Amino acid sequence: MVLIQTERLRLRTWDAGDLDRFAEINADPDVMQFFPAPLSREETAAMIQRLQAHQEEHGFCFWAVDHLSDNRLIGMIGLSRPVMKTWFTPCVEIGWRLHPSVWRQGIATEGAKACLAYAWETLGLDEVVSFTATTNLASQGVMKKIGMQEAGYFDHPLLPAGHPLQQHVLFRVRREDVLPT
Repeated sequence: MVLIQTERLRLRTWDAGDLDRFAEINADPDVMQFFPAPLSREETAAMIQRLQAHQEEHGFCFWAVDHLSDNRLIGMIGLSRPVMKTWFTPCVEIGWRLHPSVWRQGIATEGAKACLAYAWETLGLDEVVSFTATTNLASQGVMKKIGMQEAGYFDHPLLPAGHPLQQHVLFRVRREDVLPT
């Protein structure tokens, strides 16, 4: 089911035909450089199941993203309720993971802006957060482009002490800061 369409992108729910391509994306060391490790096909299948369950429970998830030029899956962009416990949870997070062939083309920004509009207009949310490893400057750039402001640092609770990706930066945006009242 298509939930959001932009000039170049279709954000939709996941289906069985997505596994091969998403497994390829998740196995790419460049894509996964700011995650603990690349994912196997089995781990990707389990991830898709979790995303489908999240969609069923909350009405949103990190959605499958197709590029309209060729209808090919290029990754995921969407919203999620993180399960980790931190000083800023519970919350709704915006995030993305894309195939390198579409990096530096404004794809993440385009999809994320559409997801924020969905968060405000359809879900009625007041705030959305995003976070990444402090070394992931590309994602931080997208966060800034979609109107998010840096809001602090934290050690990711799901990573072991001393892990090189443990320190994360939090960004947030409030509906009142971007929409006229």
